[in-house]
Amino acid sequence: MTAILTVPPALEPVSLAQAHAQLRVSHTHEDDLIQRLIKAAREQVEMLTRRALIEQEWRLRLDDLPPDRLIRLPVAPVAQVLKVYTYDCEGNQHQVPAADYQADLAGNPARLRIKAGVLGSLRDLNGIEIDFKAGYGAAANAVPAGLQTAILMLVGFWYERRTMLEEERLTGLLPHGFEAALSPYKVLRI
Repeated sequence: MTAILTVPPALEPVSLAQAHAQLRVSHTHEDDLIQRLIKAAREQVEMLTRRALIEQEWRLRLDDLPPDRLIRLPVAPVAQVLKVYTYDCEGNQHQVPAADYQADLAGNPARLRIKAGVLGSLRDLNGIEIDFKAGYGAAANAVPAGLQTAILMLVGFWYERRTMLEEERLTGLLPHGFEAALSPYKVLRI
C-alpha cells in the first residue's frame, strides 16, 4: 500500500499573524523563516496524527484487494472518494462505478468496501488506485483549535532553538506536552 499526496493544501492552517502573536515578534525580517517553520510544523502534525488539516487530495495504491474487500484509507478526515480505478493484467485502466463500492467516511479510519465479484484480474503491482479528498476544509478556521495550537507550540519551540535547528541538533526534540496535545486526534492504525 502506497499513499501519495497529489494536490497539496492551498494554505497553512496557521497564519503568519498568528505565529507572530505566538512568538511575540513584531518585525518582519524573519517572516520567511517563520513561514517555513509553520509549513514544517503542519507537516509534522499531519505525519504524527495521520490527518490532513487543510483540504488536499491523495491517491492510495494497492497491489490487490484484501480478502474481506475492505480498504482502510490512511489519511483522515476523508471528505470524498473521488475515483476508484483498477488496472488489468495488460495495464489497462478501468474506473469502478460508485455503485460498486460503499464508503464509510466517518470511520476512524475511513473505509471503502468493494462489492464481491466486481473486480477482474489485476496486474501484480498497483492494481487498484483510489483518489480521495481529505482535510477539515478549505479554510484555516475549519481546523480544530487543538491542532492549530500544536502547530503554534512547535513553531515556537523551533523558533526559540533556531540555531540548533540550523546545526541539525534539534532532530527528534519536541516541546513538552506536544504529544499529549495531539493524542485525541491520532488516527487508529490497524
